Amino acid sequence: MQENLKENILDSDDVEQYLTFMLGGKTYGLEILDIKEIIEYGEVTDVPMTPAFILGVINLRGAVVPVIDLGERFSGNALEVTKRTSIIILEIKNDDLKVEIGITVDFVNEVLDIHPNEIEPAPKLGEQIQTNFISGMAKTNDKLLILLDIGNILSIDELSMVGGMQVSED
Repeated sequence: MQENLKENILDSDDVEQYLTFMLGGKTYGLEILDIKEIIEYGEVTDVPMTPAFILGVINLRGAVVPVIDLGERFSGNALEVTKRTSIIILEIKNDDLKVEIGITVDFVNEVLDIHPNEIEPAPKLGEQIQTNFISGMAKTNDKLLILLDIGNILSIDELSMVGGMQVSED
């Protein structure tokens, strides 16, 4: 009976979809609901006096969208642009602030259906190591997938700064 219950849980429609991508040799996942679109890496205009993890801005159909170098943000290693480098356009909502940003990734893999019961909580690695940007860990194809909480990748102050960079041409 226990197996039938587990099968019913796994067969339910409660799956969540995650876009998987590679960054610095690691596989990450983002909940698909946070993603507006994926674009090919193109010209990014540098903005002076911004933190190193902010590559600059792009013009996306008349809107100025800040682009974050996720590799720089996570590990201090700047992005190496290749033919497969992509920018994932996200919409981040935090309290009353709504910000559209781009994040750079080495390349996009696929969309995976993951059941909530297949997701483990983010690991606790001590006070000195920040893990609040990880929403959980999922085991897929015998590999661990790091699921990101996009709302926690940037602090409130950083989100406000990035949000201030957005301009729309109407």
